Amino acid sequence: MKTELVPVSIQRPYWLPETVWPFETSALEIEGSRIAVTDVGKGPVLLFVHTGFWSFIWRDVMLRLSDEFRCVCFDAPGTGRSDRLPLADITLERASRVLTEIIRTLDLRDITLVPHDLGGPSGIAGCAPVADRIRALCGVNTFGWRPSGFAFRGMLGLMGSTFIREFNATTGILPRITVGSFGVGRHMDEPSRRAYLSGIGTQGLRSFHTYLHDARKADTIYERVHDVLTGPFRKLPVVTIFGERNDPLGFQPRWKQLFPEAQQIVVPKGNHFPMCDAPDIVADALKRMAE
Repeated sequence: MKTELVPVSIQRPYWLPETVWPFETSALEIEGSRIAVTDVGKGPVLLFVHTGFWSFIWRDVMLRLSDEFRCVCFDAPGTGRSDRLPLADITLERASRVLTEIIRTLDLRDITLVPHDLGGPSGIAGCAPVADRIRALCGVNTFGWRPSGFAFRGMLGLMGSTFIREFNATTGILPRITVGSFGVGRHMDEPSRRAYLSGIGTQGLRSFHTYLHDARKADTIYERVHDVLTGPFRKLPVVTIFGERNDPLGFQPRWKQLFPEAQQIVVPKGNHFPMCDAPDIVADALKRMAE
């Protein structure tokens, strides 16, 4: 399908005042739907990839880096300010293709890829066709391999189930937990918390659970991730950043097995969103990678 070559400005919603999201966001039409893309600053490219909720999680790090770097983030299909989609169209494969098109359309080069959560497999797979444009990898509470073992696959199966998806869409329990100190909200004020929740929305929450469901069975994604990590990414500088309190499945040691020279950072008392728990630590790590 056609990809618009020029990003089109999209209207700022009432629930997202400039005081809580001081960036302009545009849209690219990719595979027939609008994808919200934020592209701010000048300098070395930092490409932030999160597949699940939306780009608001990167705000505090981008505020610290956009004076020295070109910071690019986007809302995965069906989430945030991107168009909502039928759940049947929500897949990591589609999210990966969207990333590829963003890189090509914006002509991003010498990229430091910064994936979080499911942004790991979707982001790394999306970079596979343009691997020569990636200069470094900074994984933030993420993974880059096929899920295995009862705990990992069981978590994805439970969280991706129709029952949990609809229960959460009805009650909104998970977003309310996520916006607290356990998640993104450790340093957020109340207007920021409201904006974050508004950006998720009921249908966006369904998309989040659908991505988790797909993550259990997205074999072609994991094949591409394996090929690129063991091929063109093999000699890249790699940093991993995890919250001290949120690596129950041992992802960080697994990254060390894949990349013995990787620098590994643990955010004290950090949870699943270390970029929100300690944005200074994450920003400083990214600055050092660019030196």
